[in-house]
Amino acid sequence: MVAGEVKNTLGLELPNNSIAPLWPARQGPGWRQELASAWSLLQQEEYVYFSLLPDLSRHILPVLGSCGHFYAVEYLAAGSPHHKALFPLDDAGQAQAISHIALSFLDMVSHFDSDFSHRLHLCDVKPENFAIKRDFTVVAIDVDMAFFEPKMREILEQNCTGDEDCNFFDCFSKCDLRVNKCGARRVNSNLQVICDKIFQHWFSSSHRSPAISPQLQLQLQQAVQECAHHGDPSGNSWTASSSVFWKLRWLLQATLKELQEVEK
Repeated sequence: MVAGEVKNTLGLELPNNSIAPLWPARQGPGWRQELASAWSLLQQEEYVYFSLLPDLSRHILPVLGSCGHFYAVEYLAAGSPHHKALFPLDDAGQAQAISHIALSFLDMVSHFDSDFSHRLHLCDVKPENFAIKRDFTVVAIDVDMAFFEPKMREILEQNCTGDEDCNFFDCFSKCDLRVNKCGARRVNSNLQVICDKIFQHWFSSSHRSPAISPQLQLQLQQAVQECAHHGDPSGNSWTASSSVFWKLRWLLQATLKELQEVEK
């Protein structure tokens, strides 16, 4: 029953031993109350994500505890477009912090693409849905609009009269006008949306750091632009994502190296 509920919620099949934490063992006088609480928690998609996925990825917050249908996770300050750097960062060392955070975003993209049995799609990418730990690790704190591949395909495969009908928030598909049906395959990527909505804010001509060489800043700016707007003629950006991913990673590491040299 629990496995079926998880599959229905996440579109993901998991072995029984991995879902054991979601269901109370049948013992003790309070078992029925625990059962009712567990069932109410199972109806909350985010709770299921936070309960099952942190062991597989450090970019998902773990559940610290629950009471009834309430549950607690670590408190972290969310990002906001009102912050100059999108996240609450000190002005001192901000360029270095942003480079670390950008690398963690790339790490998260890699994890969500390959750590699970299916790719995890982020369909609502904005600063408010992420937070930064003290070690600059990016964590997803709002996963209401995160879907594994099977569920994503169900969502995207809708009737359409044009490509605009196939856009589900930040997850896009294309309309097949021969059958007036959206393709089940997403044609943009998590990386592309993060570049568009996060990285372009950081790495643009209006946000230059005197501590980084102009040539490197220009290369990074161009790579972010390429990332945000890339795609192959078929409309599938996953292949293109791989090359721009490694380019961004190399440029961010080079940026950190320059910043660390300045500090010496």
